[in-house]
Amino acid sequence: MAIISSAHAAEAEQETHATHESVGATGGEAHHEGGFPPFQTENFAPQLVWLVLIFGFLYILMSRIALPRVGGIIENREQKIVSDLDASREMQARAQAAAAANDENLRLRREEAQAIGREAQQKIANETAAQRTRAESDAGEKIRAAEERIAAAKSAALANVEAIALDAAASIVEKLTGAPADRARLAAEYKSVN
Repeated sequence: MAIISSAHAAEAEQETHATHESVGATGGEAHHEGGFPPFQTENFAPQLVWLVLIFGFLYILMSRIALPRVGGIIENREQKIVSDLDASREMQARAQAAAAANDENLRLRREEAQAIGREAQQKIANETAAQRTRAESDAGEKIRAAEERIAAAKSAALANVEAIALDAAASIVEKLTGAPADRARLAAEYKSVN
């Protein structure tokens, strides 16, 4: 077995060595002869075939897979934008309707508040007028009662004034004349003066 494997190894080594020599010779010749391989005219036909195949494949790939997906995405996005705009318009209309209803509600509440205020003001004015009338009548009664008391006190004081005046006049006459004064005569004189 060792003999067979060493023989195979020797054959393989000779083939490899021969291949390297032929590649070196061919490569050296090709390298010296034509220049850049894609620009060599014998390579144009296969390059054009591959160009057509690759661009055809890319065209089919783009037209059948990529562009429909992109178009679908754009269409979905456009539909989403349109539906969002419609929804926003609807919400705006609802918001405007709610704002109008709120304004109307505020107007009604303001009118109710003003009516309640006017009613309370009228009630307070009526109560104030009634209290003023009661206070004026109470004050009038108190004034009449006070005037009656004053008149009674005045008449009592005047009655006492007459007695005091008669006593004072009697004592003055007594002091001046030294004789007691006639009270009846003094009372008659006092009444004639009044």
